[in-house]
Amino acid sequence: MAQAEAQDRWRRKNQLVKTQLNVMARRQTHHALDHIAAQFELRGKGEAVAFCSFVTRALLQRAEYDPEVARMVEDFATGYHRDREIYAA
Repeated sequence: MAQAEAQDRWRRKNQLVKTQLNVMARRQTHHALDHIAAQFELRGKGEAVAFCSFVTRALLQRAEYDPEVARMVEDFATGYHRDREIYAA
């Protein structure tokens, strides 16, 4: 019951700026998020997800005017789609 109360408090406090995201992911994804959080001094996996989103958006913006970055992003996307079953939940 304490967890439900904590979630309610969190929702009331953040209702205008945040929504809760519960995602099932492979253990390797959780480990990667822990590693990213530690490497970049973030406050846990939730902030690591936000950071990964920030980095992806920054790369996409940079790719608009840098062909090398555009190629790199395309390579990442191709590799992910090729091995999707390894990474996806």
